[in-house]
Amino acid sequence: VSSSHLQLAAFALGTVGWILCTVSMGIVEWRVWHVDNTTIISSGIAWVGIWKVCFISYLHVSPGYREQFCHKFSGYDSFIPHEIYAAQGLLLISMFMGLLGLAATIFALRNVYMGITHKTLIAPFFLVGGFFYIFAGVCVLIPVSWNFYSVTHNQSIAFPPSYYMPSSPAAQEAGAAIPVGIVAVILLLLSGMFSLSYRFPKTANTIMK
Repeated sequence: VSSSHLQLAAFALGTVGWILCTVSMGIVEWRVWHVDNTTIISSGIAWVGIWKVCFISYLHVSPGYREQFCHKFSGYDSFIPHEIYAAQGLLLISMFMGLLGLAATIFALRNVYMGITHKTLIAPFFLVGGFFYIFAGVCVLIPVSWNFYSVTHNQSIAFPPSYYMPSSPAAQEAGAAIPVGIVAVILLLLSGMFSLSYRFPKTANTIMK
């Protein structure tokens, strides 16, 4: 048990990182657009996420929407930039990989705290869990970095007229999903390194012999 403190920390960090990865995937504020025309976008601010775009409007722009208007992206929308498509796929992969990492770490910690001294039931699962954490962290890092690059360069999106969105904002900034994703990356990578650092104690090897 005394040899697995870092791995217990890895499980805690990995759990928080996986939760934050899931949260960032659901947050619509990946990009915050500031627009000049407030005829429909009443607040002058629109939020562009990886699944939908939303803004506040005081006009009846669509049946059922009077204040907040959201339009979901579909897989057939050709106007969606590559970084948003990449974010959709990579974050789903990251969520799945992080879950596998948590499962492997839980199994290894269970064996440690139950006093099981079989090396093959502990060390390989910490190793596998560490690789899953790191892979999940990289899968979050790519879309977060790519979308942040697009924000800093004020890149446009050619929305169709039905979205009531301009193709280019007057200015844009990173939304809440970007820092949440960055924290998730840090925690997942740390948990991966902690899991990979596990060394089976020599005393346990001696007992097994």
